[in-house]
Amino acid sequence: MTEHPDLHGGHAFSLPDLLGISPFWVATAILILTYTLLISEKLNRAILAMLGAAMMVIFGILNQQQAVAGVDANTLALLIGMMVIVAITSKSGLFQFVAITASKWVNANPVGILIMLTLITAVFSALLDNVTTVLLIAPITLLITEALETKVLPFFMAEILASNIGGTATLIGDPPNILIGSATGLSFNDFVVNLAPIAAICLVVVTAIIYFTYRKTLSEIPQESRDRIMKFDASGAIQDVRLMVKSLSVLALVIFGFTVGHGYGIQPGTSALAGAALLMLLAYWHESAEEQSESVHHIFGEVEWITILFFAGLFVIVAGVEHVGLLQMFADFALNVTNGDLKWTAFLIFWSAGLLSAILDNIPFVATMIPMIEAAAGNFGDQSIEPLWWSLALGACLGGNGTLLGASANLSVAAFAEKAKQPIGFVQFMKMAFPIMLLTLVIANIYIWLRYFY
Repeated sequence: MTEHPDLHGGHAFSLPDLLGISPFWVATAILILTYTLLISEKLNRAILAMLGAAMMVIFGILNQQQAVAGVDANTLALLIGMMVIVAITSKSGLFQFVAITASKWVNANPVGILIMLTLITAVFSALLDNVTTVLLIAPITLLITEALETKVLPFFMAEILASNIGGTATLIGDPPNILIGSATGLSFNDFVVNLAPIAAICLVVVTAIIYFTYRKTLSEIPQESRDRIMKFDASGAIQDVRLMVKSLSVLALVIFGFTVGHGYGIQPGTSALAGAALLMLLAYWHESAEEQSESVHHIFGEVEWITILFFAGLFVIVAGVEHVGLLQMFADFALNVTNGDLKWTAFLIFWSAGLLSAILDNIPFVATMIPMIEAAAGNFGDQSIEPLWWSLALGACLGGNGTLLGASANLSVAAFAEKAKQPIGFVQFMKMAFPIMLLTLVIANIYIWLRYFY
């Protein structure tokens, strides 16, 4: 029977062992049940994730220490820190100023605004990271759509797709790329040279699809709504100039931390939380202790704790199926079924990463695949295995567009939509996003073939 160490260094029999059931099947059942209920949308996603995570511990799949270790604290810190920064910055009127200025720049044309936000999201997702980008763009988008008196869904759909495509292009754009770069020593320039071209092609294709899908709906927005935006005074939207300057200064420091921090062992979550703490200090230092407590309490109330707890629970669930060997089993299959053919191994890794990343968090999958690819390097003789790394990166990043669960950025945007009482349903998102994801995967597969094997 399988034994699991407890927190005190001893051993405890798991409940599945005592019942004569394989922990592998128990963990797999928990995963399937959780995702089935998530898709049904009958229960809040945070409740489901927390229950699923608890079951992984209660049934002995993971002990408490393993469950905690499975949580990606960097992702949670990044989300919390940026949510705090966005909440404080929004009180200065900066986002309203940007929304009005951007809308006037394209003469308040809804289609022009849609395309502009799509491109901006993709570019910033490549230069920063996709989660931070959507946390900054989503509030602006809500302001614009409220002024136009139109639904936010077309804009949020475009931004989710663009954030994952843009994040594909660079080393720092998406967590899978960071993992691969760290393990292989591939440089920032290596990622740009190999991944940016196909990311740009996919972005053009997706932007065209978004345009033709929503242009009719957006063109029906009355001229009165557009005229209303054109009459807005952008400078008058700034409510607190000092707070705006403080917010922009801290945001610049955080972005600087994102871009150079990895070289010094400073993760994005650390930069985000440090920036959040600094901005709260700058914004509230002059208040009394009681007023500071009230202000901080209010700001933390702006954090989307449903999203945070959902992520935490989901990380534990995925850690559970990883612990029982489900991901390892699939990784072994992916590398052995092709009998040492580099091209077909690359294609299999690519499609496996793409399809699984649509329904599972891509970070543990990529973390599992990295040592498997390294171990298999000798099977390919003198051939460079670099195409395998690019296949893994492209599949994991582009696959995140398949469902709302595919990437952190997706759920971050969904949280804004839910708060605005315009929720994006799981099935509703998947109906449009999954076919687009498949199209980008096909395009990327052709790119891999032409660039590395033709």
